[in-house]
Amino acid sequence: MSDFKIQSVLITGSSRGLGLEFVQQFLKSSNPLVKIFAACRNPDGPQSQVLKNLSEKHQNVIIVQMDVTDPSSVNASVKEVEKHLNGQPLDLLLNNAGVLTHNSLESQTSEDMMNVYNINVVGPMLVTQAYHRLMKRAEGTGKSAIVHISALLGSLEDVPSLFSHFPVISYRCSKAALNMLSRCQSLGYKQDGILTIAIHPGWVKTDMGGDQAPLTKEDSVGAMMKIIYSLSEEKSGTFVNWEGKTIPW
Repeated sequence: MSDFKIQSVLITGSSRGLGLEFVQQFLKSSNPLVKIFAACRNPDGPQSQVLKNLSEKHQNVIIVQMDVTDPSSVNASVKEVEKHLNGQPLDLLLNNAGVLTHNSLESQTSEDMMNVYNINVVGPMLVTQAYHRLMKRAEGTGKSAIVHISALLGSLEDVPSLFSHFPVISYRCSKAALNMLSRCQSLGYKQDGILTIAIHPGWVKTDMGGDQAPLTKEDSVGAMMKIIYSLSEEKSGTFVNWEGKTIPW
């Protein structure tokens, strides 16, 4: 039996795509959560309307403004979340916010590389650092978990199989770096009772994945939810796909 139980979750990039689908599926969970913190960069923008509708309908969905690349925005979000937790820990941090740009070795620019790296790697680092104190557990008081939404394209071993179709240099490099961050956190935060895992969601029909993608958001997130709910110390520090199969680094 895992001693990881979810009563509260914070999801970054929750106004659309996989992030929004995670909010919706946590709402439908057979073990309903007390608090679902839905973080997004622009809660008042038109892109966030579906999320706003959910928060108006469900009292346990709390929208939190957060730009993952801005330390002051991230720190302000921690204060907001802490108020709602009422002294309880944050059980799950789902680092989902990310960006993909289409660049080859020839067209890749330093500006794009830095921007993608900032959102896909520095963002999860900043968010995790800021929320660490709300996730720390004393021995014998259960576990918390960090889930990073990574990508198969971040696997060094798998590069030959997909490189000609998807060079996407900055995205690949950022996800490889995210995987390293996840592995480091699994060791560095182990003493604090925090589990860490990187999950490849599959090629999914979203704004990022496009219409040709074979997986629906519902199927991808539904499968990842099973992995998340069954997280244990044995799985901490691993890199898996949405079906739970280990991906080579």
